[in-house]
Amino acid sequence: MKKTYYLFNPGHLQRKDDTLKFTPLEEDENGVGKKEGVPRYIPVEGVSDFFVFGSLHANSSLYNFLGKNDIAVHFFDYYENYTGSFMPKDFLLSGRMLLAQTSHYQSKKKRLFIAHRFVTGAACNMLKNLQYYNRRGKDMETLMEYISKHMEHIPQATAVDELMGIEGNIRQNYYEAFNLIINDFEMGNRTKQPPQNEVNALMSFGNMMCYASCVRAIHQTQLNPTISYLHTPGERRFSLALDIAEIFKPIIVDRVLFKVLNKKEIQEKHFDYRLNKCVLNEAGKKIFVKEIDERLNETIQHRSLKRKVSYKHLIRLECYKLAKHLLDIEEYKPFKMYW
Repeated sequence: MKKTYYLFNPGHLQRKDDTLKFTPLEEDENGVGKKEGVPRYIPVEGVSDFFVFGSLHANSSLYNFLGKNDIAVHFFDYYENYTGSFMPKDFLLSGRMLLAQTSHYQSKKKRLFIAHRFVTGAACNMLKNLQYYNRRGKDMETLMEYISKHMEHIPQATAVDELMGIEGNIRQNYYEAFNLIINDFEMGNRTKQPPQNEVNALMSFGNMMCYASCVRAIHQTQLNPTISYLHTPGERRFSLALDIAEIFKPIIVDRVLFKVLNKKEIQEKHFDYRLNKCVLNEAGKKIFVKEIDERLNETIQHRSLKRKVSYKHLIRLECYKLAKHLLDIEEYKPFKMYW
């Protein structure tokens, strides 16, 4: 089974025959320069993609090798911002799918139908999170009632902007629950660029990891990542990944966020506070990334497939379902937690 590798240290990544060789760069004995650490060899057939959080030295020969082996590389800067991806050649490109995606975007009725489904799926998964903690003694009843009332307006929305407004109201009530769920930290207002406190820092970082995972899943299907339905297609972003990520952020990112804070796996010492922003330090990133990765690889019993599938594979299945809808094979129904 192919897996994701996370590179935190700066270093060199290069081809070594038919394997990959990563050589980390470490501080020398005097702490003033860099020296090469012990190299690690990675069998290429076992790699799905790389998430790069440090400086990476590589050449075109290496990227040619990665492309031929269908390996993606996702880059993040020091402040946890997703900056872009190297993606292998789009060998699954389909003119028929591109025309279908465009047709559904240009039709107000068809676009709105898909956008409704994205918002409904996201809202149901947020509600499931609150129900989970409500059963464990956290009083979520009032907020759950507010969200349920907002959800009643989703089918009545006649424009995407109106739908985004409903989704915003749902999220506002959902975020109010964070202070009840999380023990030692406060959510406050949702702040993104930059995040102003620990909860926002974790959420922003986790959401970008979820977005990158959705970009990769879309690339492994015939879908075009730039044509979206809830978010408006724009320059320099894969807006369809934003659409699909809405469904999975509550399931993957928020659940991990609650876990690492309430179990004190991540504490105040794992954050850096500088220049009016709060970000995870290297130790905090490693803990959080490890938990996100474990969540992505955790499996559930799939009701329709009658077998266990990972959360990472659920994202790809979501892309397949959307593709079938666009080709008029089967109506799209978003994934909703059923436990």
